[in-house]
Amino acid sequence: MGGLSREREISLRTGKAIHKALLEKGYTACAIDVDRNIGESLIKKKIEIAFIALHGRYGEDGTIQGMLEMMGIPYTGSNVLASALALHKVMSKKIFLHEKIETPDFEYFRREEIEKDPSRKVSLPLPVVVKPAREGSTIGITIVKKEEELLRALKEAGKYDEEILVEAFIKGKEITVGILNDIALPIIEIAPKSGFYDYHSKYTKGETEYIIPARIPREKYLHAQEISLRAFKALGCSGCARVDLMTDEEGNPFVIDVNTMPGMTETSLLPKAAEHVGISFGELAERILLGAALKTES
Repeated sequence: MGGLSREREISLRTGKAIHKALLEKGYTACAIDVDRNIGESLIKKKIEIAFIALHGRYGEDGTIQGMLEMMGIPYTGSNVLASALALHKVMSKKIFLHEKIETPDFEYFRREEIEKDPSRKVSLPLPVVVKPAREGSTIGITIVKKEEELLRALKEAGKYDEEILVEAFIKGKEITVGILNDIALPIIEIAPKSGFYDYHSKYTKGETEYIIPARIPREKYLHAQEISLRAFKALGCSGCARVDLMTDEEGNPFVIDVNTMPGMTETSLLPKAAEHVGISFGELAERILLGAALKTES
């Protein structure tokens, strides 16, 4: 938990909630705040299984997963490759296109390209969504509605990553599909009061309404679950994940990204979806724990 990414504070919340749940379930669990000496800490504490509660880089990008593979410590969630692909929004979207999974049109830039040519245009019609390729929690994201706002948005995203994703804006509802062991959970509709699900709306109590099940036609609902599961499998994910989507004005769903380590506090979205089908937070944590494994073993 914790870790070195910009999502450290959210990871600490996730880790504390999971730690509490596992203790209540009778497991011998200790919470480790990850730093660059994490390998030594794991050896010192004689860790047998790692429940990964890290968000963002160094925890959700395959880095810690690779180290655990080398150390022979089984861990929860997706393997090295799936974790790296899912966090990298550009690479994951390329896979979605190859697998014919509906995702918004996009293009991408390198930070150095913007620095060399600030007048560079995008080929997509406005509005567009500009975001860093490898950040979560809506960090560095901007909705660009006017051409004069584009450069500032590109530079903002460039503060957080050398690769920048520019994505077609889908006007409609934001929804999310939790995946637990290859099963799609009930869909949650996200309705921020501000109209934009940014960092403030996501983590400030009362700023967003969560509606479950989502208010979309049954046919579109089932399709959203289907393409979410396909996206999960296309990236090679395992254990749990949360797939974020947008629906257009006709209710057609488009996959935005896959989170291989979704928030896991008792008010987070994956636990809300699980609770809707009778899976308590403690049971959810236990199910994820029991799926821990070394992913390189045949």
